[in-house]
Amino acid sequence: MSEWTHSNEPAWSAVFSMTLGVFGLVTAEFLPASLLTPMATDLGITEGLTGQAVTTTAAVALVTSLLITTVTRRIDRRLVLQGFSVLLIASNLLVAFAPNLTVLLLGRILLGAGLGGFWTMSAATVMRLVPEALVPRALSMIFSGVSVATIAAAPLGSFFGDIVGWRNVFLIAAALGALALVVQLATLPRMAPSGLTRLRTLAEVLARPRVGLGMVSAGLMFTGHFAFFTYIRPFLENVTGVDVSGVSGILLGFGVANFLGTFLGGFLLERSMRLTLIAMPLLMGMLGVTLAGTGGTPAADSVMVALWGLAFGTIPVAWSTWLTRTVPDEAESAGGLLVAAIQLAIATGAAGGGAIFDVSGATGVFTASSAILLIAAAMTVFGLRSRSVPAVA
Repeated sequence: MSEWTHSNEPAWSAVFSMTLGVFGLVTAEFLPASLLTPMATDLGITEGLTGQAVTTTAAVALVTSLLITTVTRRIDRRLVLQGFSVLLIASNLLVAFAPNLTVLLLGRILLGAGLGGFWTMSAATVMRLVPEALVPRALSMIFSGVSVATIAAAPLGSFFGDIVGWRNVFLIAAALGALALVVQLATLPRMAPSGLTRLRTLAEVLARPRVGLGMVSAGLMFTGHFAFFTYIRPFLENVTGVDVSGVSGILLGFGVANFLGTFLGGFLLERSMRLTLIAMPLLMGMLGVTLAGTGGTPAADSVMVALWGLAFGTIPVAWSTWLTRTVPDEAESAGGLLVAAIQLAIATGAAGGGAIFDVSGATGVFTASSAILLIAAAMTVFGLRSRSVPAVA
C-alpha cells in the first residue's frame, strides 16, 4: 500500500479502523469496573486490589503518552498503530487467563501502553488521513467510538459476565481487538515518521506561544468535568432524590447525549473552533451552578445532565482539533502533552472532588466544578486566538 498524500481523497476507511481500535481499547479499560466482584472472588484477592487494574492502566497510559513518540520516532506510523491493537489483544488474553494478580496487572500494563500511545498519535494520524478541513469530522468519528465504549462497557460487561463468566468477557474483548487489527491491516496506508521527536521536543512544544496556556485550559476543562461526573451519582440520589433505576436512566441519557455531542463538535468546529472552545465550558459551568443551586427536580435535572453530556462530547474533539491547527508540525508531541494533561486532570478532578465532597457534599463539588470550567472558558477568551495553519503532509 502506498504512502498517503493530501492530494488523495479522504481515507475514511482508515479513520473507521482507528474508531474500531479506540472502541476496543476504551471498552477494555472500563471492563474491570463492571466485573470487579467476580474477578476478585475468582482470583482470591480483595476488590480494592482488583480495582488497581484500572489505576495501573491509567498510570501507564500517562507515562506512555509522554514517551511513545520518542521511542517510536523511526517507525512507520501504520505499524505503530497496528502495534497498539496487538497490545490490546495480548492484554485481554493475559487478563482472561490470569491465574493471579501479577499476571492481571501485567495485562493491564500492556493495555495502558496501547491506550496512551493510541491517544497520543490519534490527532496527528487523522491529519495525514483527511484534508485539513475534514479533520474535525474525522476526530468526531473517532471520539464517537469512545462514547459508545463508555456507554456500553459497564452494562454489557456485567450482563455478559453473568452469562458466560468474566474471563470470557475479556476473550470477547480480545476478539474486538483482533477485528480492529484486521481492518487496520486492510486500510491503514504507510505513514513514514514525520520527524525525529526526542524528549526535549516536548519542552520545546510546550514553550511555544499559546501551547502551554492551551494545555492548562484543556486540563481545567477536564478537571471540572471529572469532578462533576465522579460525584454525579450521590448528587442524583441525595439531591435529585431518584432511586438506582432513576440514576441509571439519567446516566444513559448523559451517555447518549455525549455520543451525539461528538458529532455536534465536528459540526461546530468546521464553523468556529474558538467559539466552540469558549461556549461549551461556559454552558457546562452554567449548568453546574444551576444544578447546585436549584437541583432537586428529576425531570429538570435529567435534562441538565444530558445537556452537560452533549456539551462535554464536543470538548475532546475541540481540543484535538486545536492541537492539529496550533502545532501541525509536531502534532504527535503535542498529542502526548494533551493526553498527559487529561490523565492528570482525571486524577485531580476525582481526588479534589472527593475532598470537597467530604466537606460540602455533591452541591459543593458541582459549584467548584463550575468555577473551574468558567475559569477555563475565560482563559480561552483571553489567551487562545484561533489560527488555521495548513497541515504538514
